[in-house]
Amino acid sequence: MSAGDDEEPTAVSVAVTGATGEMGQAVLDAASAREDASVAFAVNRDPADEESASGVPVEPASEFDRLLANHDPDAVIDFTGPASSRNYVAAAAEAGIASVVGTTGFDDEGERALRERAEYAPVLKASNFGRGVQALLSAVESAVADLPGYDVEVTETHHNRKRDAPSGTAKTILETVEDARAAGGEESGPRVHGREGEAPREAGEIGVHARRAGTITGEHEVLLAGNHEEVRLTHRAEDRGVFAEGALDAAVWLAGREPGWYDFADVVEGDA
Repeated sequence: MSAGDDEEPTAVSVAVTGATGEMGQAVLDAASAREDASVAFAVNRDPADEESASGVPVEPASEFDRLLANHDPDAVIDFTGPASSRNYVAAAAEAGIASVVGTTGFDDEGERALRERAEYAPVLKASNFGRGVQALLSAVESAVADLPGYDVEVTETHHNRKRDAPSGTAKTILETVEDARAAGGEESGPRVHGREGEAPREAGEIGVHARRAGTITGEHEVLLAGNHEEVRLTHRAEDRGVFAEGALDAAVWLAGREPGWYDFADVVEGDA
């Protein structure tokens, strides 16, 4: 939050959920090295230790409402699961506290529930907090517009513990492709998830492929092919710290804003 013109800016205080998970730990580690953000408290459903690797005490998730009231953070950063995320955002919205949601895998009902909470407090949900991914989406939109009729294939690769497939980022890419085609008067065919047996390509279809292996942080590739040429657009994240820094950027940007539904693109464009 910004103080008066003659005062030093105050760090935005954040509550971190899923604190002992890989992304929760990454957020805590990133926050410890920043001057514009501080950790108010951290919770986890099953705290494995009394404090995180970055030295922040980890409280039981069952204490979340009490901790919100006691610490009154500026924002909550959530990388957990759809069910728990809905509960955290609901509690934060009731208290008028902003939420930054990096959790993926929501069904339509879950997405609607989050949007309803945005009527009471700012909610920023993104499938990916990498600034490079925003650049990728912009490049995809431009390429699809410039290459009408070209075949499109989207491939994503993640570590072997990731639950949802395709990834939330891949779904955002697919929506970008479909929107760009629609804007140019071109219809998209079905999304085809993998192929097996006889599977001739239908006009306008978009191939979708999800790979899970090892400890790969995240890779997304968009292939456009036609007219005896191909274009490949790729984003590769080599460390989860990329997403943690983006989530903290989002929290700093979101804190104190009016209730509403926001996206990470708003943060990136606002900083441009």
